[in-house]
Amino acid sequence: MFARLNKDIACILERDPAARSRLEVLTCYPGLHALTLHRLAHALWVRQWYWLGRLVSHISRFLTGIEIHPGAQIAAGVFIDHGMGVVIGETAEIGEGCTIYQGVTLGGTSLHKGAKRHPTLGRNVVVGAGAQVLGGYEVGDNAKVGSNAVVTKPVPAGATAVGNPARIIAAEVDAQREAAASKMGFSAYGVTQNDDPVSLAMRGLIDSAASQEHQIAMLWQALETMRKNQPDCAELPADAARVEAFEADKINQILGK
Repeated sequence: MFARLNKDIACILERDPAARSRLEVLTCYPGLHALTLHRLAHALWVRQWYWLGRLVSHISRFLTGIEIHPGAQIAAGVFIDHGMGVVIGETAEIGEGCTIYQGVTLGGTSLHKGAKRHPTLGRNVVVGAGAQVLGGYEVGDNAKVGSNAVVTKPVPAGATAVGNPARIIAAEVDAQREAAASKMGFSAYGVTQNDDPVSLAMRGLIDSAASQEHQIAMLWQALETMRKNQPDCAELPADAARVEAFEADKINQILGK
């Protein structure tokens, strides 16, 4: 028990720049207190002392403002920062290294007893303040849930979920889009990541331009190879354009950047 407590204290000191000492963490962090009391409540729950487990959970809620059902499974190294208003349901599972901010709900959408009604968080998941993760879905390892997002579907590992209802942003796709746009003197992140028509159209144009650039580069390689392998092949026209022309300044002006 003390080894696990030491691990919890160490993870808080590592992730919270406001934490100054182990004594401060041990005495002044309600997230740590709630998790410690939850382990007692969970131990009672798995031994089928349900009423006593719920009583300990209720006392913990009264003292810390954090409500964790005694049936929830929480690994070591979980950090509940600030924590007021956090609600974690009975069948929720939280992996090692997760960080949960205030006002988060890991809730259920089913009324069937015994069913998997609450979400499963993988390792090192970050759930922002006020986010709601609802249903027996899985949030993959290293994923992030943005503040006030409402998640009602699985979140892949390493992805980010934002908005209400939550949209899944794949980090790899956004990185590719930004790399393609930066070559044109334009920032893809200057385009808002919401669902308005202008945003979607601009993101589509960036992706299309990147695809066309790749196809044109492949055609130039094929033409150069053909010319080298066939000496009698006619020279390419002198005015053949080898560089794409993308008027980034005009796009930026339209978007008010």
